[in-house]
Amino acid sequence: MSARVHNFGAGPAALPPSVLDRMQAEFHDFAGTGRSILELSHRSPEYDRIHEAARAHLLRLLGLLRQPDESESDYDVLLMTGGARTQFSLVPMNLLLPGQRADYLVTGRWSELALAAGEQAGTARSIWSGKEGGYRAVPTSGEYRVGGDAAYLHYTSNNTIYGTQFPSIPASGSDGGDILLVADVSSDFLSRPFDMSRHALVYASAQKNLGPAGVTVVVIRRDLLGRTRTDLAGVFSYRAVAAKRSLLNTPPVFAIYVVGLVLEDLEARGGLEAADLRNREKSELLYRAIDRSDGFYLGHADVGSRSRMNVTFRLSREDLEPRFLEEAGNRGLVGLAGHRSVGGIRASIYNGVELASVEELVALLDDFRSRARS
Repeated sequence: MSARVHNFGAGPAALPPSVLDRMQAEFHDFAGTGRSILELSHRSPEYDRIHEAARAHLLRLLGLLRQPDESESDYDVLLMTGGARTQFSLVPMNLLLPGQRADYLVTGRWSELALAAGEQAGTARSIWSGKEGGYRAVPTSGEYRVGGDAAYLHYTSNNTIYGTQFPSIPASGSDGGDILLVADVSSDFLSRPFDMSRHALVYASAQKNLGPAGVTVVVIRRDLLGRTRTDLAGVFSYRAVAAKRSLLNTPPVFAIYVVGLVLEDLEARGGLEAADLRNREKSELLYRAIDRSDGFYLGHADVGSRSRMNVTFRLSREDLEPRFLEEAGNRGLVGLAGHRSVGGIRASIYNGVELASVEELVALLDDFRSRARS
């Protein structure tokens, strides 16, 4: 059996070793059923416990369960399919009523696609774009103005391709008062404390910090469910999906099972505050190696917009990049090639990537630079 590699892939991404061990132990016989989780009916009581536990774990991690009995919440968790791209369309389809408009902060390729879907589904406009600057930064609150007639403001919290991230939640105020705040949080969800109370809806495809590909999590304020459009087919309607507890159609059982294990593991390791400390340590270690290279490694993102999840950089001599990636692979460091649209190097250091993996990458950075300059 080959040794485990250091996985810096942008998604599907690294999973915690303890979760992989649990999956292996339960794979052939889940909870004494004599069946694999892959064979379990989504209507079985065993799966129902998995389903509800995953939703409760998520609400608890976000601090959204009401005290003292933690039995209710002002938010609902929907477990859907189709990835973030489906949500690009479902958000405006559900939340944009006739005559309304949505505003978008465009900070990379994924928010470009979200805006395009908003334009198809209704009336949407970009109120800030970082495209001309090469998507090196995210905006501050003073750099854009939300329209008073906007139904919601949409932003992408972390940009996997360009390696930028909002350091704090963007302001959604306008002359017409506060509007709904909607976020694609696919690639940094649960990596740090998160004020869900400022958001009306967030969505995240699972294959970054949550689990394997196949399920997309939507967290939506319950009062919005009664205000969504009523003319949508069931699988496209947040209202209909919520009414059936995300069991309107057959859910991705295995993916949701793994999400539940990841959430349980995250709680056991100290929750979002502890995750934040671990992710700060990893990203600071890697950025220090880039910054002390005297220009040999060139970070893409402006310092104030740097992502803790996706560290993107180039080598000062681009002809050395294939050699760097080859040496990385020989050392068991995989998934480091930049997105196909921009090239370069990208180290995705999600929750499931251990500090030891980042230390191995930093050792390569220092060693490669020393040899290339000698």
